[in-house]
Amino acid sequence: MTVYTTMDSPLGRLLLVGEESATARGGTALAALSVPDQKHGAVVQEGWHEDADAFREISSQLRSYFDGRLTAFDIEYVPSGSDFQRRVWKALETVPYGTTVSYGEVAARIGASRAAVRAVGTALGANPLLIVRPCHRVIGASGALTGYAGGLERKRQLLDLESVPE
Repeated sequence: MTVYTTMDSPLGRLLLVGEESATARGGTALAALSVPDQKHGAVVQEGWHEDADAFREISSQLRSYFDGRLTAFDIEYVPSGSDFQRRVWKALETVPYGTTVSYGEVAARIGASRAAVRAVGTALGANPLLIVRPCHRVIGASGALTGYAGGLERKRQLLDLESVPE
């Protein structure tokens, strides 16, 4: 069963979508985390059930992150994406809090050629789990903020929260 809730955050009202899971702490595996007006963000569908309680653990971790007390999430995700997307997203999980990498570095981490930078960007743009799968930590080779489905202003907010210098 698909469940959802919303929660306030410094980035606006977040939409959390999940699936019931017997193995997930709190009983819910996260399928999507979207910010308002996110490109390709999740939207509530008919048949979904609102259940804030199902996201108690995930919401607690998000609040701790926004308060600057949490630097790594411990959340079970619903598997999704192509093999290539999953490889890119897995590489994101190795980028430490408070640091950034370039699209080219992500391509290298997954064993892809330098020419795969655009494909890496496309995979990052399809990331359904903003914030908890930290695509905001990926920047252009020049150090410029580029591409973020939640908008560059939110990307800057997240990097500022993590104290990443410009």
